Amino acid sequence: MELRTKIKFKSQQENQIDHTSKILLLGSCFSENIGQQLDYFKFNTLINPFGVLFSPTAIEKVLADTISKKEYTKAEIVQHGEVFHSLHHHSDLSALSVDKVITNIHQAQGSCLSFLKETSHVIITLGTSWVYEYLKNKELVANCHKIPQTEFSKQILSVDEVIASLQRIVSLIQEVNPLTQIIFTVSPVRHTKDGLVENSLSKAHLLSSVATIVKKEKGVYYYGSYEIMLDDLRDYRFYEADLIHPNKVAIDYIWEQFSHVWISEKAQAYFKRIASVQQGKLHKPFHAGSKSHQEFLEKLAVKQNELEKELHVKF
Repeated sequence: MELRTKIKFKSQQENQIDHTSKILLLGSCFSENIGQQLDYFKFNTLINPFGVLFSPTAIEKVLADTISKKEYTKAEIVQHGEVFHSLHHHSDLSALSVDKVITNIHQAQGSCLSFLKETSHVIITLGTSWVYEYLKNKELVANCHKIPQTEFSKQILSVDEVIASLQRIVSLIQEVNPLTQIIFTVSPVRHTKDGLVENSLSKAHLLSSVATIVKKEKGVYYYGSYEIMLDDLRDYRFYEADLIHPNKVAIDYIWEQFSHVWISEKAQAYFKRIASVQQGKLHKPFHAGSKSHQEFLEKLAVKQNELEKELHVKF
């Protein structure tokens, strides 16, 4: 008797990820979940340099600004309370002074552009089709930063608008790095604040649009993390207490399936050894000065040095 609907994905035969790859991750908080797994297993990653971004237009905006080397000005920064923000970036880049926000943005753009030029894979996780327009300048923004909602209007991007935005994202990336592989995912996180019907409509627009782009563009792929969560792990025991975000069990499972598709067998063969070192580094002894603990540290150092030499990584 089968008690789950298991989704089987075909292994990617070409351009898989290994420890020589450079992986840029952009988008929703689920990008960070996958990015943290890649980072744990010592892949070369840059994870959300602009902070969490949910909509296609937000991701498109930061990429366009990065590639054009846009210089932000004080007039483009807003203040709410004591804190200064960019409406096109996450609060990770916010600060108590305008100059610091602008510095943070320019530094993020610099690191992103430098990394993008050498990136082998870009993983983009789309969160929502719902967007907010800042009424003062009629621009779509990435983050409202808890500014009163009366200063924004909410709207949903049509399928055609999402397709156009994704097309520009692909073109921008390929302009800088035509050889990189682009992997789109749709976040399994449910945006319940929009309403459940509205969330379903939003995800449907994203899924339909990505399917169109994947068919049209060479080197562009889709990975079904959304389908795994909604159709395979369709039980609240795989969610956090908020019943919105996937829990660690779900994230580990989705990562495992992602590995089977996108991570080379050679790279996967190192996972147990890497995990052994990572867990060893977190070990807290009862008696740090004991002989047994010193022997443990010596063995751990040997394992770590061997991996660093073989994979050219640093723990």
